[in-house]
Amino acid sequence: MYQINISNRFKRGVAAISRATLLGCIAFDAIPLRLAQAEETKIVVVTSFPEELTTRYEQEFEKRYPDLHIQFVWKQSRDALAELSKPAQGGADVYWAPTIANFATLRERGAFQKISVDRTALPGRLGREQISDPAGFYEAYDVAGYGVVMNPALAAASGLAAPKRWRDLAAPNYARHLAMPIAAKVGFSPALYDIFLQSEGWENGWAQLSEMAGEAALLAQGALPTAQVRDGAAVFALTIDFFAVSAKANGAPVEMIYPERTAFLPAHIAVTAATKHAAEAKSFVDFALSADGQKLMIERDSMRHPARPDSYQGAPAALVDPFKLPADSILDYDMDIGRRRPPLITLLFDLAIVEGHDERAALWRAVHEAESKDSGAKAKETLSEVRRLLSVVPVSEREAKDPAFLDAFGDRDAVDPQRIAKWRDDLATARRQAKEKLATLGIAP
Repeated sequence: MYQINISNRFKRGVAAISRATLLGCIAFDAIPLRLAQAEETKIVVVTSFPEELTTRYEQEFEKRYPDLHIQFVWKQSRDALAELSKPAQGGADVYWAPTIANFATLRERGAFQKISVDRTALPGRLGREQISDPAGFYEAYDVAGYGVVMNPALAAASGLAAPKRWRDLAAPNYARHLAMPIAAKVGFSPALYDIFLQSEGWENGWAQLSEMAGEAALLAQGALPTAQVRDGAAVFALTIDFFAVSAKANGAPVEMIYPERTAFLPAHIAVTAATKHAAEAKSFVDFALSADGQKLMIERDSMRHPARPDSYQGAPAALVDPFKLPADSILDYDMDIGRRRPPLITLLFDLAIVEGHDERAALWRAVHEAESKDSGAKAKETLSEVRRLLSVVPVSEREAKDPAFLDAFGDRDAVDPQRIAKWRDDLATARRQAKEKLATLGIAP
């Protein structure tokens, strides 16, 4: 669609040439001049945004700049980083994507030019959270919220209120009605779980994730959490908000809940250092960040949150204005840790939650059932130890904040297989010990 795009101006020029030639009213040697006037400047934009969104920007931008043409090159995170690391950055003029890690990495490599913005219109912050590059090499285009999609009718029928905090979902009456995305299968979920872990603390967070997942359904596609809630297969699900907000805007019986201390993570836009069309590339960036450009993302099939506060005027009611949320309700998210942790979180989620999930679910059900009974001090002590064993995570909080340690997991294929095997064995041992301790109480999951 974008590789061959003959502008209307070009078509009109060719048509005029044909008529003039047939009538003999114009000299033959004028044709090259007319064709040269019809040529466009092409701006190459590397992006992972969906076509229904990029098409709007192409159409509206080219109305304003008829001599400029946008060519979108679709690349997911890893491929985009490789493309923009090529000589001359693969010919790209603009990078526009929801990939925090890539923008930080490319900035460190000198891959971007500075861009200037009006900080009265684009604050670059959301609450205490920094969403734009403080040095000015890339700017927040939108922000995506993370939280819980809920089916209000089913929640009411189950006697469950909307969760206010992340940890509410670890309670068994919530977890049994919960769906969770698998970190290795769903692109947004490592960031979601990192928000959870930064909010709740590394060790406490993993303990809560383990308990939540113990009785929850695990899902392998990004749209499935919202679809499960919409269709009544789950009452709650963890998700990124544009799936839920778009579903609600299209009539689905769902609500998006933002727990206390959640985060809204940005997509960014930047001009490449190697561009040969700097002024034109900056025109596209300026348009994407303008009031008109920001409003283009507020449509029923996308429903994204602008990074520009004045763009929320007239927005659909389903779209929460995060700039109006209480500042203390938004996590002071550590972007540097957040860009490094996802590979480690993905690996640990596989080992600690996905593998052995059925066995762990049976153990958590047994713990919850035993805790619901009136038991003595010895039983309570044993159950507390079982909880600890089921919540084991083989990485310390100190390691989980160490950039050098985290960066070692950037390429999973390069991770020491003996380390993975040891972690797998440690987690299996903890499950076995938990089962043995339950057996001392006469409980056989």
